Amino acid sequence: MRFTEIGQQLRAYRLESGLRAEEIAARLGVSRAALYRYEKGEVIKLDTIQRLAELLKISPLSLLGIGVEYYNRPIGYYERLRQTEETADQILQLLGPVCYLTTSDSYDAALGEVFDEAASQAGADRAAMRSVSEQVMDILAARKRMYSIRRPGIIAMICEGDIQHLLDQGVAASIPVSDRARRMCRQVAVGEVEHIASLMETEPMGLQFGLLTGATPTTAFKILRARDRVSLAINPFRPDTHPSAQTGVAMITSADEAVAAHQRVAEANWRDAMKGPAGATRIRQMLAASGQR
Repeated sequence: MRFTEIGQQLRAYRLESGLRAEEIAARLGVSRAALYRYEKGEVIKLDTIQRLAELLKISPLSLLGIGVEYYNRPIGYYERLRQTEETADQILQLLGPVCYLTTSDSYDAALGEVFDEAASQAGADRAAMRSVSEQVMDILAARKRMYSIRRPGIIAMICEGDIQHLLDQGVAASIPVSDRARRMCRQVAVGEVEHIASLMETEPMGLQFGLLTGATPTTAFKILRARDRVSLAINPFRPDTHPSAQTGVAMITSADEAVAAHQRVAEANWRDAMKGPAGATRIRQMLAASGQR
């Protein structure tokens, strides 16, 4: 058994459950320090894995990394994605208007400000919303730090319709915020779209963008290839939507048939995507039509 991976999944599921480490440790009859050692990859007995699975309401096979992992809260999914990205050598994604790992610091700053403003308007739920958003922002920041160190290859397919919506509404469009914050979010959105156009023009080593100009795909996913494993991550959650307001079920699996099916979809879309200077020109036309140039 890969105890390091079991420990990583345990941490992701702990965040997913919303339980504190102290609660889980007490229910298992172990110390909090022991629980943290499990999360770091210490050997775990099979009966402890069984009790953990029952407590977290998941299949023991999921905790062992066999089959499909399911997450219905963004925080658990983002943590598991962060762990998977730590060993990935190549990331192939088809989703949304941006590739989060390549977004600017301004994008994260905008998210933080919008999440904070949303929490301040949440009344009795203010503290809980702020705590969740801070946890998610920490995980997102850790993902970017790891990307900046490891620089895995990325092939990112982004959708014209999603980019247009981003330009029209700005970052975090689904979160009601003040007029000042909404203006800021639109400015940040323009900067991110400009950044994508520049990356498509320069085509830096290890990073490729493809612009999909047809109908927006009905699914969003990533295929992450490491030396000894390929993982498929299917994601209904958007990083620019408040984590407390999102519903859906994210899935991560290494099943060969699932990876192969999504690989075929990705390859078909990549063949039709606009790339390089042609894609950049199209994006700059969208910017001009939106009055942003």
